[in-house]
Amino acid sequence: MREEAGRKGTEQNATEPCLRKWSRPKLCCSASGGSPCLPALTLFSPAWRSSTIYPEGFLSSLASRKDGALSRAERGKITLFQMIPDLEVECVEEARARAISLPSGWSVRHLVDKLREAMLDVNPAVLKMAARLRDSGYLTAVLANHWIYDSGDTEGPARLLSQLGGHFDLVLQSCRTGHRVPEASMFSSAVQHLGVTLQQALWVDADEDGVKAAEMEGMKTLLVENGTDALSKLASLAGLQPGVRTHYVEMGEGPPVLLCHGFPESWYSWRYQIPALAHAGFRVLALDMKGYGESTAPTGKISIIQRRVHMFPARSLERWIYYCAIPQVTLVGHDWGGALVWSMAQVYPERVRAVVSLNTPLFDANPAVLQKIQDLGIFDYQVYFQKPGVAEAELEKNLERTFKIFFSSSCERDTHPPISTAGVCARGGLFVGQPEDIPLTSMLTEADLQFYMSRYKDQGFRRPLNWYRAMEANMKWYVFSPQPQGRCVYIGLPGRAASFWTGFNSCSSDSVHQVLVPALMVTAGHDPVLLPSFSEGMEDLIPNLSRGHIEECGHWTQLDRPAETNRILIGWLKETHGKAKL
Repeated sequence: MREEAGRKGTEQNATEPCLRKWSRPKLCCSASGGSPCLPALTLFSPAWRSSTIYPEGFLSSLASRKDGALSRAERGKITLFQMIPDLEVECVEEARARAISLPSGWSVRHLVDKLREAMLDVNPAVLKMAARLRDSGYLTAVLANHWIYDSGDTEGPARLLSQLGGHFDLVLQSCRTGHRVPEASMFSSAVQHLGVTLQQALWVDADEDGVKAAEMEGMKTLLVENGTDALSKLASLAGLQPGVRTHYVEMGEGPPVLLCHGFPESWYSWRYQIPALAHAGFRVLALDMKGYGESTAPTGKISIIQRRVHMFPARSLERWIYYCAIPQVTLVGHDWGGALVWSMAQVYPERVRAVVSLNTPLFDANPAVLQKIQDLGIFDYQVYFQKPGVAEAELEKNLERTFKIFFSSSCERDTHPPISTAGVCARGGLFVGQPEDIPLTSMLTEADLQFYMSRYKDQGFRRPLNWYRAMEANMKWYVFSPQPQGRCVYIGLPGRAASFWTGFNSCSSDSVHQVLVPALMVTAGHDPVLLPSFSEGMEDLIPNLSRGHIEECGHWTQLDRPAETNRILIGWLKETHGKAKL
């Protein structure tokens, strides 16, 4: 039996899904010079203020008036139409104070048109720079002094914002924030939106005043002459690397279903589900999650880059879906992949048709609930994973032993002693107490074992472990990202969550922030960490929740019980997508 490989027009064996690679920019935070940095590229340098049409300093003087027309318009206090008569009065006053005559044929509307042209003129070199930075894993932002357009051509500003939004992670307009560049509040707002600090940010500007203001706030700065100069200097400063690539496997045609694995796995953990779901009439895409297998991530010092490489995974996944031209997708996740698909359903519900999680429940961000789970001690391994280099040394010492210990079936408890995830820090390692010689689990063939080992032989465990090290940054991003009104729901695994959520008033207990898309929660009776009891009460968070349960099953659900897993998934997916056609 053979399976059509889809758009490429080639054929693949049904058990060997079509391999595809994607090289569009992925979102993560990178750095240079010893600390994380957020390149905030200013496209709109105040160079227009030194126009040769007007005497030197004329326009800068107008712009620097704290309560002047330009200032009020850029803060959004007045609209463009309202600004024009006030600006005309100020121009006449400035000319009188300087004892000069305004240029022949001068009009304030002509001046505004020139300023508007300068604002809408995007330097291609800067856009190229932004693309290269994002390809290399940097977060990018543009801070612009803009007006509220309420007259004349509004298509130009709309096209500009669309263009900027396609190149930058954040476009912050002064007229929407109430603050202007280079005011301190503008810088603070930008870094808060992107989940970093001022000390972790790099400000790039062609204006000395802007650079000085950024330095006063503790930001690193780079003064450039033009877009081409910025491209050259930043390339040298950041040590830009090839684009971050997301690797995935694809098979079948029909409604798209995206499979997201957990730790320490790869797309290969879905090898029993890919052909089954494709045969059932779905387009199946199985990812190597960011930092796993052939999906790359920026490289560099662990204290700078690697701890931040997995920030904002939901945003990264949403952008990847966008680049793949998939309007809506059904998400299926396991372990960390389960936490991610819940996050997607929360933050990007319009992109999610339905959501399935194997083993990983949706945790309510109630500090009392999370503290109760944390007190069980079974998430102590996440604390052990935090210090860079420690867990890597243990897990990479003997890859064959590592994967034989990790992967064991629920029916092999006599021959494969279960890992104790409690007390890991106290005993000095996750595998302490495990025998040196471990038999191969029935879940894996020798070829399967060699495949997993090959994925970690060269790159090791650092990037996968960074999913745990980025938890706090991801929680902060989730809290400060725009959300529908209602209570926050914790996205992730609860090892260090309780203390973080305490004190966030935005997560009130009076209203419930629900997942409204169809959802399926599959629990496993013998998962030693993600206990079925953790999913109790999820119906309060997810009105349209279905459930599946496999009693004689451990943590590795799709490998431990592939037939039962496929039966539950296919039945629910067909029912859910069938309802959509009615």
